[in-house]
Amino acid sequence: MIKINLEDTIVPHYVSQDLTDFRFYSPQKKGGVAELIVQIRNINDPLLSNVYNLGFGPPDGAGSFSDTVSLNHSNPGKVFSTVILVAIAFLERNPSLAIGIDGSDDRRAYLYHRMFSSNRHPLEETLILTGVDWYVRLLRSGDVERDLSGAAYFKPRPEAFDFQRKTNDLYRYYLINLKPVQSLK
Repeated sequence: MIKINLEDTIVPHYVSQDLTDFRFYSPQKKGGVAELIVQIRNINDPLLSNVYNLGFGPPDGAGSFSDTVSLNHSNPGKVFSTVILVAIAFLERNPSLAIGIDGSDDRRAYLYHRMFSSNRHPLEETLILTGVDWYVRLLRSGDVERDLSGAAYFKPRPEAFDFQRKTNDLYRYYLINLKPVQSLK
């Protein structure tokens, strides 16, 4: 189980001024360290406006990262705490935005779902967690809505995160937003 503790994170060796690029080293179980690159990018989807995707992984050799490499971190909780802390810092600077996290495969989607579920209470103090599924609109004609190329037109359907959701029905995308600050009046 991944335990999120925002007070126990890894100090990055690089952070861009706008907090969209970030790098740190994670100790590995078999010794040595792996560099991790975290990137936050606008997904430019009109159906999910103001959403920036967060992705991370080891360098791919072309200036970005690979999210398909399996690493064996000495402390996965510390790695994910570091990534979540950066996401929160980005959202504090950009409170009208949301960050999306996409498991690049079913194994990672399951990992993210379990991470959010098992850390529900500490995360919900600061964040609003949302799950996103995709749907295709069924038309009255019995056909489905299609895009200009004739392919089924998938649309996002965000919903409040269901912590009891079964693992055979994971969300396709996870969104986090900052909770609005409550004034003490």
